[in-house]
Amino acid sequence: MLLKARTEPMELIVLRHLNRRMELSSQDKFQLWTMEKGFTGEVLFDQLTETIAEERYIIDDLLLKVNNSFFQLDKVIISQDGVYLIDIKYHEGDYYLEGDKLYSVRSNREYKNPIIQLTRSETLFRQLLQNLKMNHLVRASVIFNNPEFTLYHAPMDQPLILPTQINRFLKELNSTPSKLDESHKKLAQALLSLHQVKNPFATLPDYQYERLEKGMLCWKCGSLNTEISVYDLVCGKCGTRERIEKAIVRHIEEIKVLFPEKKITTQTVYEWCNGKVSRRTFLRVLKKNYRAVGMTKDSYFE
Repeated sequence: MLLKARTEPMELIVLRHLNRRMELSSQDKFQLWTMEKGFTGEVLFDQLTETIAEERYIIDDLLLKVNNSFFQLDKVIISQDGVYLIDIKYHEGDYYLEGDKLYSVRSNREYKNPIIQLTRSETLFRQLLQNLKMNHLVRASVIFNNPEFTLYHAPMDQPLILPTQINRFLKELNSTPSKLDESHKKLAQALLSLHQVKNPFATLPDYQYERLEKGMLCWKCGSLNTEISVYDLVCGKCGTRERIEKAIVRHIEEIKVLFPEKKITTQTVYEWCNGKVSRRTFLRVLKKNYRAVGMTKDSYFE
């Protein structure tokens, strides 16, 4: 039973928006690329675990805090035989382990060793169980689920699951009987209640409203080369069409993500969309989809 589904990280959403309206640094572009790839891998593994049978609680994307230390868990599966902590990595290409470091064969770039990360998360999770006065067996694993991934010198005594081992891992999990009791339910409820919504590790580039490029973006390719054609927003780059009202709402939500403290007014939306349509049209869409606050010229929408 899926208790908490995965959602796109806010940090990833913000970076996507900024990438279309400003020139990101090479470091920020790499961060965006890494997060996109990581999220893709997590979603692909989520699809595989949809077929898990028996009684099990599944919680995706948990951010927990124990003794003033934060740690993230990509997937938690609460089963009769233990609590599975799963860290998902979607690395592509050839890698090798040397000591406690992970390197890419092609670029010789050093990456964080997932085993070290997993060990830390497992230790903190055990501390959490102690704080909750619960006693559950913990089974932690790092899963590399990109079929184009190869790991040289993979240690056999470490909790690594390589692409060719994933189906076997899931089959073994499925074949293990699981009947949950009240203690499992209490653990699941505790984990959900302890989830930290705001990620303190999120790092974003500095940006200001005035410096971001204005205009209406194509929802598909992100191009600002768009025009209004009757009732549609049409992309001059890929030809994608979108109803104007839907496009306006999408851009309002973009403002709310990038500038959560900024009041949503007709003028703000008009400026953000670079006057693609009339103020009257923006006002109509705002009135239809949002709640007006105030009755004067200073009114805004929520």
